[in-house]
Amino acid sequence: MVNRRGSKAKSATQQAVEMAFAVPQVIMRRLTRMALAGSKPSARDRKEFQRMGAEKVAAFVESWGKMSAQAARNSRTLTSALLKSMVSPNPKSQSNAARQISKATVDIVEKGLAPVHRRVVANEKRLSRAKKR
Repeated sequence: MVNRRGSKAKSATQQAVEMAFAVPQVIMRRLTRMALAGSKPSARDRKEFQRMGAEKVAAFVESWGKMSAQAARNSRTLTSALLKSMVSPNPKSQSNAARQISKATVDIVEKGLAPVHRRVVANEKRLSRAKKR
């Protein structure tokens, strides 16, 4: 799917909707697996539980890195727009600055959601086809 900037990246709304459906499924499958594993999880269970923690840290780090990079790319444009809107009495200039700030915020959120979305959707697919006990 092509978004408003012509790229194939999914919008923040699309990512959030997909995650709203996938996250409860992943949580249910993992909690069920933990309950069935009991106090003596198998090697396969231990591997899955370790993966669960590691991927959360990796997604967090990747997400913050991408958001920081996008914020840095947007900073010059935003600073310029804000300064112009503050010195210009023209309401059109202020409206333009508000639009640029809004777009920049959405860009940052989209960059931050992408790594989390990718992992959640992949986990939902992987866990839904996992062998049953």
